[in-house]
Amino acid sequence: MKSKLIQTAPGGERTFVLVFDPGDEVLAGLEAFATGHDVSAGTFTALGALSSVRFGFFDLERKEYESIEVMEQVEVLSLIGNVSRKEDGSVQVHPHIVVGKRDGTALGGHFMRGYVQPTLEVTLVEDPATLRRTFRPEIGIALIDLDQE
Repeated sequence: MKSKLIQTAPGGERTFVLVFDPGDEVLAGLEAFATGHDVSAGTFTALGALSSVRFGFFDLERKEYESIEVMEQVEVLSLIGNVSRKEDGSVQVHPHIVVGKRDGTALGGHFMRGYVQPTLEVTLVEDPATLRRTFRPEIGIALIDLDQE
């Protein structure tokens, strides 16, 4: 993956463009980038294609994701998400994806894993604030906690 800082706003907001290479695993790359560039809050969008993808649908009753795998080339119609920090201070990337199959059907959900083929182009906009996630046992996932400073 290659990246470039394309803008720094007066308030400290930075905008990066990331271009993933064939075979790169997207979620690991996003997490490594956000960690390496000390991103504590931000949003991203992406377009491109993947050789395979796994996403999930959160089952509230079981408090876990049902995994859905697509083991074929797909177009990334939309990959959006945010970056925040977990309670332990580590980076959390929260992405959702919609992919298009060869026959024109679309599938989507919470993005869990995907391998780039041939490219994925991401625009990540960092906010100079810090967003923290707190685990909510009654739901089974960590949510952004606006009461945290």
